[in-house]
Amino acid sequence: MAQAYSAGLTVTESITLRKERILPLKGKVLVKKGDKVKAQDLVAQTLLPGKVIPFNLANKLGVPADQVRNYIKVTAGDNITKGDVIAKTNGFLGMFKTTVKCPLTGEIENISKITGQLLLREPRIPVQVKAFIDGIVVDVVPEEGVIIENRSAYVQGIFGIGGETYGQIKVLVKNPQDTINANDLDDSCKDKICVCGAMVDYDTIIKARKIGVSALITGGIDDNDLKKLLGYNIGVAITGHENIGLSIICTEGFGNIKMAENTFTLLKKFEGKDASCHGMTQIRAGVMRPEIIIPLQFSEEDLVVEEPKSSTLEIGSRIRIIRQPNFGEIGKITALPEELTKVESETLVRILEAELDNGKKISIPRANVEVIEE
Repeated sequence: MAQAYSAGLTVTESITLRKERILPLKGKVLVKKGDKVKAQDLVAQTLLPGKVIPFNLANKLGVPADQVRNYIKVTAGDNITKGDVIAKTNGFLGMFKTTVKCPLTGEIENISKITGQLLLREPRIPVQVKAFIDGIVVDVVPEEGVIIENRSAYVQGIFGIGGETYGQIKVLVKNPQDTINANDLDDSCKDKICVCGAMVDYDTIIKARKIGVSALITGGIDDNDLKKLLGYNIGVAITGHENIGLSIICTEGFGNIKMAENTFTLLKKFEGKDASCHGMTQIRAGVMRPEIIIPLQFSEEDLVVEEPKSSTLEIGSRIRIIRQPNFGEIGKITALPEELTKVESETLVRILEAELDNGKKISIPRANVEVIEE
């Protein structure tokens, strides 16, 4: 029989990671190949052009457009400060002079001799790229960025929001099915990546943001709480750019869902360790998953990167069910029947047989599961 493949998530105590850290446009790389970097070290920086503002100088001076050049005091490319004189008329007999001052700090982009307008550009916007993970710079892309590798414990989530953040792992529950509330958070959670069990609600998220928690790791979240937090429904676009003061990573899905045992056990094992994480998610082409990365001690000989491969459905594979019923349950494949089976929708599909961690035995369409890479 041909091999069957399924989407998969990785949860492992040791993996070689490679991260590209690239600027949005050309700039300056601050490290060199072979350098060891920490997660929050700057590795590259650049300046984004500021917003262009049109300024009708002829109108301000009260002169025809073709006469502006006689009174202007600046040239294209000059840096200017708000309040600097940019043009002045001679007046009549030294009196009734008109002086025009610059309305902003920035630079002169262009001066039009035809329209009498100036184009003023606001100050350039600094963009800095951090390493994001502790590791070694294994390659440099000139004027663009770097590639960093390390050895880490690693957890991929199902869904997340919020950008890159850092902190020590702090586990707030005893068991993966437990939940927390706002009262379980205190000042000791500031700057921490908090593991919260099966679910966090809206009030808990708001309390976490107020305290200064870096990230919340949870089995699930209520989509109504998510809408209330963001002010809109999450669509199919990329998440991770939300400015909500922290990141949230769901390891299982939506609703109150027990965190997978192996995920919880791994996070519990590394409690107190520094980690990097982000909530960036993209479900369509170019799939991105939220990540929790816990750097390990390693030597350069340990950095052997395996090529990504499709997750294979095999007898013994660990799986998570991604559709109702039994949504979010974890189990192990026990059989892969070759014949097509008619399901409730009257469709003929290939199924698999599995035993869930709770002891229940099920038959389910193969499309309704994802492989957990361990």
